[in-house]
Amino acid sequence: MSNDLRSWFVTFPNEEPVEIMDREVKQLKQSCIPIVKVRWNSRRGPEFTWEREDQMKLKYPHLFDDTSVLR
Repeated sequence: MSNDLRSWFVTFPNEEPVEIMDREVKQLKQSCIPIVKVRWNSRRGPEFTWEREDQMKLKYPHLFDDTSVLR
């Protein structure tokens, strides 16, 4: 993964995601990567980051259940 893309995907290792706020597709030179805007439950208050959708689905499948507003 390029350094440019890596800077988009920041995680909070001791925090839990609360919900998916938005979806986009990051366009790279030779590929497209679906990303989601995640609201995290942080000790410092709400935090928002863009994460790879495939990685979030693997780690937090409950955020992508049938009752999710964003599809």
